[in-house]
Parts: sequence; structure tokens; C-alpha cells
Amino acid sequence: MLAKDHYQRLNPAERRRLVQLIRIGRGRTNRLTARERDELEGLLAKLEPRRLFGDAAGKLSPVPIPRRLLYGRRS
Repeated sequence: MLAKDHYQRLNPAERRRLVQLIRIGRGRTNRLTARERDELEGLLAKLEPRRLFGDAAGKLSPVPIPRRLLYGRRS
């Protein structure tokens, strides 16, 4: 359910493009052009993988997760 919530952050066109890029690259970024890699990186950043990990760990862990794990270091 958590992964679905993060996946829903993308609009339908972005979701289709994400799947298309993964298929083109067959899971390997070196099979994509530089422009496609940049596009894939942007789409993945929009999914917020760090927060997904933090949310999942927070659901399973009996202790609170440090904020720096969820948000990174302070600027």
C-alpha cells in the first residue's frame, strides 16, 4: 500500500513513461540515452524513494525513525 501511494504521485502519463523507460533499458541505465537517463532520474526522484523506505521502516519498527533518514541532511 505504501508503494502504491508513492506511485500515485505520478500522473498517468508519467507512469506510462516510467514503465516505458524501464522496458527500454531492461532495468539497466546504460542502455538508455543520456536524455532518457535524466528523464528516468527525474521520475524516480518524484517518487521519493527515501521517504518510501522511511515510511516502510516506520510501520515495521518499534522505535521512531530519525528525521535525517527521511529528509536527508540539513542544508
